[in-house]
Amino acid sequence: MKNLLFIILTIILSSCNSGNKGLVENTSIILAPEDAKINGISLVATNHPITAAQIKPLADFNANYTAIIPYAWMRAIDQPEIFYSEDRGDWGEKSNGVTITNQLLNDQGISAMIKPQIWIRRGDYTGHIKLTKEEDWQLLEKTYSSYIMRFVKIAEEKNIPLFCIGTELDSFVDARPEYWNNLIKEIRSIYKGQLTYAANWDSYKRVHFWNELDFIGVDAYFPMCDLKTPDPENINASWGKWKAELVSVSQKHHNKKILFTEYGYISADFAGREPWKNAPEEYGVNQEAQQILYEGLFKNVWNEKWMAGGFFWKYHAEDSRWHGFEKRFTPQNKKAAQTITDAYRKSS
Repeated sequence: MKNLLFIILTIILSSCNSGNKGLVENTSIILAPEDAKINGISLVATNHPITAAQIKPLADFNANYTAIIPYAWMRAIDQPEIFYSEDRGDWGEKSNGVTITNQLLNDQGISAMIKPQIWIRRGDYTGHIKLTKEEDWQLLEKTYSSYIMRFVKIAEEKNIPLFCIGTELDSFVDARPEYWNNLIKEIRSIYKGQLTYAANWDSYKRVHFWNELDFIGVDAYFPMCDLKTPDPENINASWGKWKAELVSVSQKHHNKKILFTEYGYISADFAGREPWKNAPEEYGVNQEAQQILYEGLFKNVWNEKWMAGGFFWKYHAEDSRWHGFEKRFTPQNKKAAQTITDAYRKSS
């Protein structure tokens, strides 16, 4: 059956660890992602231990993957040390929280991608890390590797099938190619799952290590239009440009598939103008704009052969995180939720 998601509840056989890339293991799930779309959700880490009841609505989206996102911190773009502590941050960002969240997802038939991300104080963009001294770069590399490898080991131990080695680190990737090549080799030496990297929409074309990964990862906040409420025909025309670019990059790397490691839109006026931004105060709530943009994305790219799928941004499992997000990215309790649910059902 076309685009069938092979979900086989079974005991994991030792032979599955032989390096065969055709099937990717999870604790109780074996998936063939090359034959099915990754219908994914980006899960906001919970402050408190997550429950099965909080995971259930993710399955209601017809999702088969969820991104678990443990954050680390930097003080500023010119201060190189990365901080991660099991004693700091939300429960869902800690090793135990990641492990338990993964198991609860598996119980719902959902696989996980671990997607570590860095938060820089004041919300500065991680792609603008600016270091001038060799010793600073080396400190960044040392602390980043420590942070990443912590979760690589968890991914291997728990048979998590997909790992993202970094998110929107433009200047770091550009400046230190040898480091990234060595990091990928180190990860591959212990982790048998699939790898991607989440490059920003305006920098993914120049990432040098796509041939070493399994998917070309793109945080797909492509500008769509300047209209207050987008017109579907306008969206179709905009996707024509971006599709040509995506296809070109895929072909350049031996037809490697594109994975939207993040995609999504705010539910506010002018949602297609600069999709990576939250709405300013003067923009009104506009669920229709968000819905039209999602519809345009699914119509134009989701069923393409080069498209592996993606993870919408984002889902809040705790009620306390929902309040005040009427104009923000989450599609929960908005018109776009049904659009996503229907698209995921059709591609599963």
